[in-house]
Amino acid sequence: MTGSPAERTAPARRPPFRATLGRSAALFSAFRKEQTDPDLFYGTLARDTVDQLLGYTRLDGAVVVDVGGGPGYFADELRAAGAHCVCVDADAGEMRLRDGDLPDTALLGSALDLPLRTGSVDVCFSSNVLEHVPDPRRMADEMVRVTRPGGLVYLSYTLWLSPWGGHETSPWHFLGGRYAAERFARKHGRRPKNDFGRTMFAVSAAEMLRWLRTRDDVTAVDVLPRYLPAWMKPVVHVPGAREVITWNLLLVLRKRG
Repeated sequence: MTGSPAERTAPARRPPFRATLGRSAALFSAFRKEQTDPDLFYGTLARDTVDQLLGYTRLDGAVVVDVGGGPGYFADELRAAGAHCVCVDADAGEMRLRDGDLPDTALLGSALDLPLRTGSVDVCFSSNVLEHVPDPRRMADEMVRVTRPGGLVYLSYTLWLSPWGGHETSPWHFLGGRYAAERFARKHGRRPKNDFGRTMFAVSAAEMLRWLRTRDDVTAVDVLPRYLPAWMKPVVHVPGAREVITWNLLLVLRKRG
């Protein structure tokens, strides 16, 4: 074994993140296996997301909270990058999905009332949770609250009018969320996991961009379509079209001092 103890325990160096067309194709290929092979999909997405996050902030030694992280795929990758990560989720069953145990680094709590002190984390992270809470603005408020001045908020969510806006009830959500959920229940004999009005809600890009304009305590570092190539970034500035094409909106915010 070579290298100093610090070198041997340091996070592995990752190649620079690049939002290419090939990267988008790989993500959407994995996305098709979300239901049948969640380890493949969420593991792929978690690695990609941490690579992306490293383009905005250092993670080695950072205190990170993963809001709504469930089974902990993102938390594992964040720790592999050197972060001290705590996962907050309102569903203990989700946090036990992978090995049946509740991790020591997990906190049971609501995204609408995070069980954390104000200004206590370096990075507040959330992936595809906002569309599952009845008050998305309050969740975003909470994420900003717990982030320290100078810290980063990484908030991404699936847009309701995107092709996957209804999740497993797509594309029937275009005819209405309740219709899509009822159709799913009739076909499968059970309610969908992402049940409109209960565990899934219609959140638009316009709503959260309006929320962002009301905040004077954060600066927008980036606003972009999370899964798409970098050259498609301008679509987020096109009302109407952005709701369909963006697919998943990412807000990267820096909390002001």
